[in-house]
Amino acid sequence: MSRVCQITGKKAMIGNNVSHSKRRVKRSFSINLFKRNFYWPEEDRWVRLNVSAAGLRLINKNGLNACLKNAVNEGLIKNV
Repeated sequence: MSRVCQITGKKAMIGNNVSHSKRRVKRSFSINLFKRNFYWPEEDRWVRLNVSAAGLRLINKNGLNACLKNAVNEGLIKNV
């Protein structure tokens, strides 16, 4: 599976390493991604998600059910 957050949709970005002499070399900025198990009380089961640090904060703020519903509507998760 690619390194994409299933809650926020964040993925790696491409940019440049810029040296003191202003030479530019391509690099990628990877995201802070975790594999976490969440208990989903509405379905009475565990769900395993690839979640970024920002996604973890969103789940803590809005709740797992609201975040999963939003991710399905945006097309980030096919079936939960």
